[in-house]
Amino acid sequence: MMSSPLARKAVAFGASTVVLAGMVAALAAGPAQAGPKVGQVGPAAAQAGPKKPQPKVSVSTPKATQRDYAGACPIKVNVSAKISVKATGKTTLAYRWLHGDGSKSKVKTVRIKGHGTKTVTVKQSATFKDDVKKGWEAVQVLSPRKVTSKKGYFSVTCAKVVELKEVTKVSVRAWASPSSYVGSCTPGTKIDFTGLIRVSDPSWVRYRWILNGKVVDYGKTKVWRSKKVGFGISPRSSEHGYAVLQVLGPDRAYSNKAHYKVLCKSEAPATRVAVTDLVTATNHDGCKVGAHAVVRSTGPGRVEYVWSLNGQRVLRGDTVFNHGGKRTVTLPEKVLTGAATKGGKITLTVFGPRNSDSITQSYAACEAPKPTVSVSAVTVAGQRNEMCADKRGPGVDFKATLTSTGPTTVKYYWVVNGKRDHNTLERQVNGSLDVQWGVGGTHGASVTSGSIELVVISPNATSSGAAQFTATCPAPSTPAPAATPSA
Repeated sequence: MMSSPLARKAVAFGASTVVLAGMVAALAAGPAQAGPKVGQVGPAAAQAGPKKPQPKVSVSTPKATQRDYAGACPIKVNVSAKISVKATGKTTLAYRWLHGDGSKSKVKTVRIKGHGTKTVTVKQSATFKDDVKKGWEAVQVLSPRKVTSKKGYFSVTCAKVVELKEVTKVSVRAWASPSSYVGSCTPGTKIDFTGLIRVSDPSWVRYRWILNGKVVDYGKTKVWRSKKVGFGISPRSSEHGYAVLQVLGPDRAYSNKAHYKVLCKSEAPATRVAVTDLVTATNHDGCKVGAHAVVRSTGPGRVEYVWSLNGQRVLRGDTVFNHGGKRTVTLPEKVLTGAATKGGKITLTVFGPRNSDSITQSYAACEAPKPTVSVSAVTVAGQRNEMCADKRGPGVDFKATLTSTGPTTVKYYWVVNGKRDHNTLERQVNGSLDVQWGVGGTHGASVTSGSIELVVISPNATSSGAAQFTATCPAPSTPAPAATPSA
């Protein structure tokens, strides 16, 4: 049966009271009930005449386009049936739909012309918002002969709408370090497995490590964008296999297989480690200190090391020797503060399969950075025209500014026309200081021109760059004409 929404829907298909009542009354009325018309005899005469045979009518069982629907609702169900009428001329076909909830559609009519069997396909549709366990539709022909079809059944099962939440996407990969090891298998022999977890949104990530098919470690960590997680094993015998990092939430993901291989060999003789050649370096620019040293091993094995600065551990690391040899390990520059800026000691301690070793070296105290000097471009400070009277070009005076970041002795010299003009000069500078230089006029010319440059050689090398100059003697003044005596 239709649900209550269907009943409301069926009202739209319900018969019009006025139209249906008129049709049914007209169809139900027999010849004896109808009043005599003009030109006709009374009831007795009508009954005496022959009856007009009614055409044969048949109706197929209605069929739904989706007999058993299951899915999202609302859903529109279309139903159709075929009505066959053996017509003998103009025939009016009147029919209506009967619904499973007891309601009826309004009466519809179709005009049929011609003779013989005519088939008319009739259709109707209804929209359902809820489940219909056993709905049906039937066609009732009212004219020219009253015939009702069999019931055509259908069902509607509305699926629940599930809102899918956006899930954080997770990707993961894993690797072994070292992936292959040959040597003595001791408690210090270790294979580390590292996994990199990446997320599309910051999330708490639950994960576990699977080693050769068995779960060996669990974890939960906050990942903002990417993060490394890991675990390690210490094989005591030769073996090979793989580890997989599995993410359990918020999304599920598996890494690649991180394969490893261990071949244990008896050590003869025992591997021993040592550390030598520790060198420290103080960087006075920013007051930092770094160091490097050489780690040596007589055979294969894993060597761990610890850097200490004034007794405090600042860095741990390890390196693997597949054979005996040496490796350089480095302490990146560390910023010094407090008493450490006045100098101290750096220690490197190494741990091997059978022994350990250490070395200590002092480092220099930080020094204030030395003052540096810059120089401005050279400019013309003045022109000496008195030389023009000796048939020479004018003398030219120049000026440049030396600027230092602190008190210092500045050594410099001048270059005129590409040639060093004088011995090295010295001035004490703390801040900015103007220095001057001059050149004589060119002989036999009224113009003095060329290039001038100031070059600093200490405390740092710098230059003003060459500047071009031109100076011209002023034009001689014209004497006033002599006075002419009056007559």
